[in-house]
Amino acid sequence: MSDRVKSVEAFTLTIPRETPYLGAARPGEEPNAKGYLVRQGNKTVYPVFDRSILVRVETAKGVVGWGETYGIVAPGAVLALIGDLLADFVIGRDPLDPAVIHDDLYDLMRVRGYTGGFYLDALAAIDIALWDIAARIAKLPLVKMLGGQRVSKLPAYVSGLPEKTGKARAELAVRWRDQGFDSFKFAAPVADDGVAVEIELLRKRLGAAARIACDMHWNQTAHEAIALIEEMEPHGLWFAEAPVRTEDMAGLARVASGVSTAIAVGEEWRTVHDMQLRVERAGIAIVQPEMGHKGITEFMRIGQLAHVHNLQIIPHATIGAGIFLAASLHASSALANVVCHEFQHSIFEPNRRLLRGDMDCREGSYRLPAGPGLGVEPSEEALSLLERH
Repeated sequence: MSDRVKSVEAFTLTIPRETPYLGAARPGEEPNAKGYLVRQGNKTVYPVFDRSILVRVETAKGVVGWGETYGIVAPGAVLALIGDLLADFVIGRDPLDPAVIHDDLYDLMRVRGYTGGFYLDALAAIDIALWDIAARIAKLPLVKMLGGQRVSKLPAYVSGLPEKTGKARAELAVRWRDQGFDSFKFAAPVADDGVAVEIELLRKRLGAAARIACDMHWNQTAHEAIALIEEMEPHGLWFAEAPVRTEDMAGLARVASGVSTAIAVGEEWRTVHDMQLRVERAGIAIVQPEMGHKGITEFMRIGQLAHVHNLQIIPHATIGAGIFLAASLHASSALANVVCHEFQHSIFEPNRRLLRGDMDCREGSYRLPAGPGLGVEPSEEALSLLERH
């Protein structure tokens, strides 16, 4: 008789940071009592700490799998969805059926606006944990369960340069270049002198061979985005990420057809259906699936649709403890069109102590964690920090 899921538990993991994500707060960005600040450059809320939701799934035979999703703000919403709704519909199921369970959970809220946000974040964490268990039962690395391993190392780009000035950000990029990295991305909301000045300074310090992208953080109209991209293009812009608000599909299409630079989107998508709408209408060149919002089942579906449409895949990876990053590396190593993967050094490096496993990023590339399943799990320190709700 096959194994069955016995329990599903959700926890928050909060990790202090010396400097908030994207760098020190600017004037007018003072955090509130809950530790949330709003970046003036993109009107988006961020915490002054790192925080994730971790999910622990255990089977009747004692096999444990870990999943993770975002807990950046309002983590109680995700915790309630898991504890009050999703967990009971996973208990008793066969853990070797992760994609089937994913689709069954997806259908539960079909008449209640289930297509995005916290609901699918919660589902993503469970999906990752179930795939982890399935691969552990098979005694295989997860990548082998997803079609096979295409690469031994994944090229990585250095994302975010959290220093106070353009000069200091360029110096930080140079330090990473000297460690073997040749690809970089800066954030438009904290490019205080403008994106054209920022990329010009980076180009001068990094040289002609470096790839430099800009994350525009969904904060422009199509007209504004085109003008900014055209200002950056003389300095060799690799790609422009999230140039318009995510709901502005017509604007996205206008930008993609109006500039020569590749347009990259997809971090905020939850399902392959989000991608399908934009592939049909927008002319994008690069898709950026974010494992923490999607889970493995939808991540792979997005990757396969990208393959069908001959689009490049450059996965997104941001604020997390490392569980969903490991899942992203396994899935990315199994997909055909992945050309690079985001490396959030300001999160990965200080938080790597919270994981057991040999996942690493050095000399310009990620190393896939070895061992069955994800190849990682929370360290003793991480377990001591988990808060049950």
